[in-house]
Amino acid sequence: MSPLSSFPITRKWPAQHPERLQLYSLPTPNGVKVSIMLEEIGLPYEPHLVSFQDQDQLSPEFLSLNPNNKIPAILDPDGPGGQALALFESGAILIYLAEKTGQLLPADPARRYETLQWLMFQMGGIGPMFGQLGFFHKFAGKDYEDKRPRDRYVAESRRLLGVLERHLQDRTWIMGDDYSIADIAVWPWVRNLFGFYEAGDLVGQSDFVQVQRVLAAFGARPAVQRGLNIPARD
Repeated sequence: MSPLSSFPITRKWPAQHPERLQLYSLPTPNGVKVSIMLEEIGLPYEPHLVSFQDQDQLSPEFLSLNPNNKIPAILDPDGPGGQALALFESGAILIYLAEKTGQLLPADPARRYETLQWLMFQMGGIGPMFGQLGFFHKFAGKDYEDKRPRDRYVAESRRLLGVLERHLQDRTWIMGDDYSIADIAVWPWVRNLFGFYEAGDLVGQSDFVQVQRVLAAFGARPAVQRGLNIPARD
């Protein structure tokens, strides 16, 4: 019997390769963090599309894996101690995969915690703030007559971009010469802000030269280019 067969999520998304890590996701900024990470580290995995249009994230099967009904989530048949592990929250998954493979997270304790602080910077700041700006600029919020909510998120997004801009002076990546999970967390959101959310002019994209430099380098990585389109949309 497969170690995954006892997990209800596999009834909705059957594993064709049960020996591989199973990814349940959608190509959003949070979703592609994990697909990019998996492409970077070369760990075999099987992706499954969680369709928001079909409200897959609210299905009992998905909620059995992630009660918070958000993507991404993973199911690893070869978790700690050889036991299957279900995990949600993109930041937690990045840390898990880095520690599982010994890649993209420094072993030195000080450098490790410095990397984790930038991961938390994305999770606590960039993700929520950029996401709110996207709502008020591109989606339903754009029709609100009161522009103060939008402007509040514009100002905060500019502040966060400024933090990155100053930090990246004389650095190749967020952690200096070392590409890490901090980059995998941050740059999909910056890319989304300037691209999909169409907020580049609104936040003054041209003011952030270093941010644009590193974003371009991130986008040029083959693993990033692959991961941005996984899972493939129907």
